[in-house]
Amino acid sequence: MVKEKIQILVAAHKESLLPKDSMYLPIQVGASLSENKFSGYQGDNQGQNISLKNPYFNELTAIYWARYNSSADVIGLVHYRRYFSLKKNKNLEDILNVKQLSELLDNVDVILPKKRHYWIESSESHYRHAHHGSSLDAVRQVITNKYPDYVEVFEKQMSKTSSHMFNMFIMRRKEFNDYSDWLFDILFEVEKLIHSEVLSWNTYEKRVYGFLSERLLDVWIVKNNIQYKEIPVNFMEKQNWLLKGGKFLARKVGFGRMDGK
Repeated sequence: MVKEKIQILVAAHKESLLPKDSMYLPIQVGASLSENKFSGYQGDNQGQNISLKNPYFNELTAIYWARYNSSADVIGLVHYRRYFSLKKNKNLEDILNVKQLSELLDNVDVILPKKRHYWIESSESHYRHAHHGSSLDAVRQVITNKYPDYVEVFEKQMSKTSSHMFNMFIMRRKEFNDYSDWLFDILFEVEKLIHSEVLSWNTYEKRVYGFLSERLLDVWIVKNNIQYKEIPVNFMEKQNWLLKGGKFLARKVGFGRMDGK
């Protein structure tokens, strides 16, 4: 049996400690916009790319780069501070390794993070409290016009109280290509509808297409009946839960967005 080439992109906008396992490929996102080229990192600005769109597409510029420039049989995306791991230890030695992944892929074609649960609100209401709702309206419009057979699944996923977040996944080549083509076809159409509006938003909200893709992944997974395995995600840095909780409450009462300021 021919050994599969596995490539897990580690999206980064700053230099950091990196995994030693050779299946991990550090990729500098937004490389076209930076004078500082990270040593040992693949730039997302080589070959066919959308590196210049990074302020709006965030880690999706790494996904786009891999779609057209990687020859790997299995492709994944993690972040410099978020990794899949079968252990709770927050160190790079215990993140998912090639042996563990190969065993997982014997049974499924897609690996996803554990679902995030909102408990008291739906995926749609959570998005609208955290971000500009007009962007979600544009997604709904594009799906209705271009992918009408996805509308029912889209509405059901928006009403659920959990979803797979972070734009993290590991997929075999076919699934990766199919998902990427579908995703960017939708997002580029949404971009045509809202880009002039997005320009007035603050830096965080400008990353709108990355936020939208987090809601679209499950739509594609469910519609195409993709069998997957969920793996925990370890966040390698300390989190300020008091601050996160405060921001959540602020969004609930209408102060979560700066509306371009």
